[in-house]
Amino acid sequence: MPAVRGDGMRGLAVFISDIRNCKSKEAEIKRINKELANIRSKFKGDKTLDGYQKKKYVCKLLFIFLLGHDIDFGHMEAVNLLSSNKYSEKQIGYLFISVLVNTNSELIKLIIQSIKNDLASRNPIHVNLALQCIANIGSREMAEAFGNDIPKLLVSGDTMDVVKQSAALCLLRLFRTSQEIIPGGEWTSRIIHLLNDQHMGVVTAATSLIDALVKKNPEEYKGCVSLAVSRLSRIVTASYTDLQDYTYYFVPAPWLSVKLLRLLQNYTPPAEDPGVRGRLNECLETILNKAQEAPKSKKVQHSNAKNAVLFEAISLIIHNDSEANLLVRACNQLGQFLSNRETNLRYLALESMCHLATSEFSHEAVKKHQEVVILSMKMEKDVSVRQQAVDLLYAMCDKSNAEEIVQEMLNYLETADYSIREEMVLKVAILAEKYATDYTWYVDVILNLIRIAGDYVSEEVWYRVIQIVINRDEVQGYAAKTVFEALQAPACHENMVKVGGYILGEFGNLIAGDQRSSPSVQFQLLHSKYHLCSPMTRALLLSTYIKFINLFPEIKTQIQDVFKQDSNLRSADAELQQRASEYLQLSVIASSDVLATVLEEMPAFPERESSILAVLKKKKPGRVPENEVKESKSPTPVATSNHNNDINASTNQADLLGLSTPPTSQPHNASSTGVLLDVLGDIYSKPNNNVSAQNSSWVIDPKKFVCKNNGVLFENNLIQIGVKSEFRQNLGRLGLFYGNKTTTPLQTFVPTLLWGDDQAAKLSVQMKSVEPLLEAGAQIQQMINAECIDDYTDSPSISLSFVYNSVPQKITIKLPLTLNKFFEPTEMNGESFFARWKNLGNTNQQRSQKIFKASQAMDLQAARTKMLGFGMQLLDGIDPNPDNFVCAGIIHMRSQQVGCLLRLEPNKNAQMYRLTVRSSKESVSVEICELLADQF
Repeated sequence: MPAVRGDGMRGLAVFISDIRNCKSKEAEIKRINKELANIRSKFKGDKTLDGYQKKKYVCKLLFIFLLGHDIDFGHMEAVNLLSSNKYSEKQIGYLFISVLVNTNSELIKLIIQSIKNDLASRNPIHVNLALQCIANIGSREMAEAFGNDIPKLLVSGDTMDVVKQSAALCLLRLFRTSQEIIPGGEWTSRIIHLLNDQHMGVVTAATSLIDALVKKNPEEYKGCVSLAVSRLSRIVTASYTDLQDYTYYFVPAPWLSVKLLRLLQNYTPPAEDPGVRGRLNECLETILNKAQEAPKSKKVQHSNAKNAVLFEAISLIIHNDSEANLLVRACNQLGQFLSNRETNLRYLALESMCHLATSEFSHEAVKKHQEVVILSMKMEKDVSVRQQAVDLLYAMCDKSNAEEIVQEMLNYLETADYSIREEMVLKVAILAEKYATDYTWYVDVILNLIRIAGDYVSEEVWYRVIQIVINRDEVQGYAAKTVFEALQAPACHENMVKVGGYILGEFGNLIAGDQRSSPSVQFQLLHSKYHLCSPMTRALLLSTYIKFINLFPEIKTQIQDVFKQDSNLRSADAELQQRASEYLQLSVIASSDVLATVLEEMPAFPERESSILAVLKKKKPGRVPENEVKESKSPTPVATSNHNNDINASTNQADLLGLSTPPTSQPHNASSTGVLLDVLGDIYSKPNNNVSAQNSSWVIDPKKFVCKNNGVLFENNLIQIGVKSEFRQNLGRLGLFYGNKTTTPLQTFVPTLLWGDDQAAKLSVQMKSVEPLLEAGAQIQQMINAECIDDYTDSPSISLSFVYNSVPQKITIKLPLTLNKFFEPTEMNGESFFARWKNLGNTNQQRSQKIFKASQAMDLQAARTKMLGFGMQLLDGIDPNPDNFVCAGIIHMRSQQVGCLLRLEPNKNAQMYRLTVRSSKESVSVEICELLADQF
């Protein structure tokens, strides 16, 4: 709010003081309502209000709005203030318009006309106020209305410098909304030549605008390179007295220098002309030289400005990746920062050195700092700096230092922060494979990983060691011996059991000659872990046991006894039950020749890129150095048509968001023959569950997300859209993740909320804007906040439009914001539940009931999972029928809270459900009943 000075707008000062002195919320609302009534009467009165009075009352309305109250009048008075010639009145009018007027308002034509009048004014203050208002609103309507006026204002020779500066920034704001606003042709040259302007403020604003334009059309604006280099050269060679008005703590124009350096990073190479390139290299050398000079001030502002220019210059040097001298000098300069007392400097130095480590010119220079980086990984107080140190060690690793770096990472892994352990495990696994000259070392490293950080070893890591062992005869015996010894530890992680079970099942015969690892000992050792493992691991071990029958016929009886145990043959897990029964029959009826054929050793896997690399890229997009994400030279097995889909989770579809979750076991409704074929051919099967790409746009069925909060909302061959959400009482927050699956940027990327004003009265949705350009292979996040005001039946949608290869695309997505998301689970005992149930059943208006046929096979466990995901509290042991589901919850809204009870009664014989919902509000009962019934 504008400051209240002296006796100016004394009434506003008194009103603000009254509000601040209110002792309760009720007193504040009472005082506000009184003031609103007074202002309304003043506006409706017969006498004409002067500009001062209008300004004062409009200011009060603004203050009330900023306190969180709705304002539904005063707009016309604010528009009238725009025509005033007094700065303070016009300013308040524009402020009110910027904050409170909707672009769909009936007053928008009057507002646009007033803005046009001010843009044509000879008073630069009025012009600037108009430009600021246009930029603050920044709508497509504003872009269409002033798309011709502002570019003319920007390049006109009559325009004052302060107006040009505002016009450039206003045009940048509108360009982000509507990219077609910038005219081409001769305008391009005129905009580019703003870099030669005498006024540094105009150059600074124009550089921001040109940077955005270059990102859209780099070829058209290529002429900016020489002008940017020329301007940069004049700045870096100037003394702080030459640019006195634009010198910040003895650093000439630091923010403009940073902008120019960033602008040049849009081109590779930034300058084709040898003269321009030479001049640019001189600029970069000068910046590096100045970094070595003694500081001219001890104040932190001086070092911040100086380092801002230095780091941006280093980014440009890395981007060019052509001048060996500059790259090595940049590396040496960054190395000095590794021991700096400032945490931020150490972090930035490590981050930049990660990029330098990928260049052939500076890789060796980076390696000279290995000891300091290892010390940073171990000793830094800030976890983000330790993370960067790990990234740099990964980037600087090569054949000469791989064993040392991997060992240091393994040593640190035991005490590493939980937040970085999983990523460290992936990096250690990749480095061990990439630089292994002796694969016994690789096996040792992976088993150490599992021992030290078993919970953080993803499936891809232990799949990978299996693939490598199977493909290399020379390491199979060593792997069997090593994993056998590892399994003897008292506390053995389940991932170790998986690896041990697989390797011993394939190659246990290679160590069976030693009495200490005889067939019986191997079997007893594995089986001692059996009852401590999850059903999926037990299934794997059962497959190992049937392999043992083929390898070691002498322990066949012992293994058959395990298959016959009730815990297996009558297991509640269908997968275990089926494997046990089929393996038992196979061991009884199959001849030794048939058994040997069915259970023969796994064949070698085909060569292909490691799936661990894909996992690391997915977890840290943009953070994995380029030379590490290229195809691995190590043999990298992938799936064959009939073996080990579990070990070969390779896929051509990139799940950019990491939201596609594969099932943990095979489908339970497979036929007996089908499962037997899967068990014998794909012994450790795990189907790929990646979302298939589709080319057509579609509106997602919101029913998919009624009982879950996270997942992939939409995917085609261009984009993947995922959601992660959380809710508390009547508030919700959604994170939408947009992942570009193509190798081309998606331009004019604009998500638009489709939710009417009448609907917003029941569910308030606020959506943060995103950048209009989604780079190739990149992922951006958009946050959406929601507040449930009253019960509602529909869900809001987002219309996503973008341009791919000059072709407009449009996708409409229903947001998973159904009413049940605002449930708070409520615990109740049987007595209170049925008392409340009976009370709510006294009138039909408070209940809703549906009797419907099951749309899929009845699975009570699956139904239970859905009920838990629906948001209510599942009350076990309350209903006399154990198959029935009983739930309780409270839906939170701003206006009220609605208690809700639910009962779902499955009838297996008739394959029917009866769903009854009772609440204190009929419309809530009906909606909850409709939502849940669609899930079965």
